[in-house]
Amino acid sequence: MMKIMAVNAGSSSIKFQLLDMPAETQITSGIVERIGSEEALFTIKYNGEKFVETLPIKDHAVGVQLILKGLIKHQVISKIEDIEGVGHRVVQGGEFFKDSTLINDAVLEKIIDLGEMAPLHNPANATGIKAFRAVLPNVPQVAVFDTVFHQTMEKDAYLYGTPYEWYTQYGIRKYGFHGTSHQYVSEKANQLMGTTDTKVVVCHIGNGASLSAVKQGKCVETSMGFTPLEGFPMGTRSGSIDPAITAYMANKLGKSAQDITDILNKKSGYLGISGLSNDARDIEAAIEKGNERARLAFDIQAKQIADYIGSYYIYMGGLDAICFTAGIGENSPVLRQMIIDRLAVLGVELDPQLNKLRGERLISSPNSKVKVFIIPTDEEVMIARDTMRLSR
Repeated sequence: MMKIMAVNAGSSSIKFQLLDMPAETQITSGIVERIGSEEALFTIKYNGEKFVETLPIKDHAVGVQLILKGLIKHQVISKIEDIEGVGHRVVQGGEFFKDSTLINDAVLEKIIDLGEMAPLHNPANATGIKAFRAVLPNVPQVAVFDTVFHQTMEKDAYLYGTPYEWYTQYGIRKYGFHGTSHQYVSEKANQLMGTTDTKVVVCHIGNGASLSAVKQGKCVETSMGFTPLEGFPMGTRSGSIDPAITAYMANKLGKSAQDITDILNKKSGYLGISGLSNDARDIEAAIEKGNERARLAFDIQAKQIADYIGSYYIYMGGLDAICFTAGIGENSPVLRQMIIDRLAVLGVELDPQLNKLRGERLISSPNSKVKVFIIPTDEEVMIARDTMRLSR
């Protein structure tokens, strides 16, 4: 047995899980939030209890120290050396990383270099790596990349219609994200269907959202692109738009191209369309009260998701299963129904009663030509699996 820490570091947060491997049993989980604040939060869950502290946390290094001391304080582990591997989520691996990898100085430097393509994520991921390496210098540290699962796409799927030199010289191409989630869910779907000879679409729908087309266990298409902004509308992201809109609106609003990109990332999607919230629960509540713009936010997203699924059906030459995962995908029967209703032409049909339930299950009707599943994702387990594999 190995105790593996799975880490997801953000610009002002560190999410973590400690797992017993290979049993894949979660021992504890928690989060350090508002790093850099005098009123930061440290939350740890253990043995069915939740412990929350409010205190100053200057930086990620202090946050990591707090996590490790918290594990000992709450008797999750007896000593720091009980942790035998640390796996770090890294958003952008570019074309350089084709698999998860043990972290050394050169790997860390490359992760930082790739931050130019993921400025909101890679620098924060690297900060978390540095902090854990400083405290646990003798423990194997592994980088698990969001982009690796999508590296099996062919050029017709990942290249854009831009000058070819943009790709060869600057790496302009579709990379895709949420790869650990798409891999976990597609593998679980294959287990449920008892075969790997499948054509599966995974719908990872959270505040950030993406789809993948997975044929015989390999990703052949995905909706996010060079950045996580491409695709369909999300919580605060616009998804794909006519690229000429950026220059047009920069001129109209007297803003820079970067300002417009920030609006497309942070003030669009559910939030921009509804004018209310980026939270799907708020959108659903407003729909129930007859709010037309809230309904429109779901309608636009559902329509575009169905468009993607239709194109994947054609690209893969068929479809065996659609899998809903992540916070909204797993918990919004309203959105699931709106998406599947648009796919009736493919013979997809939900069981209305099963669709109201939660947890891992088949929710399509017996008459459906395509199986529809809810499969809760577990990105931390995927991180822990790769960490154990490479640590050994």
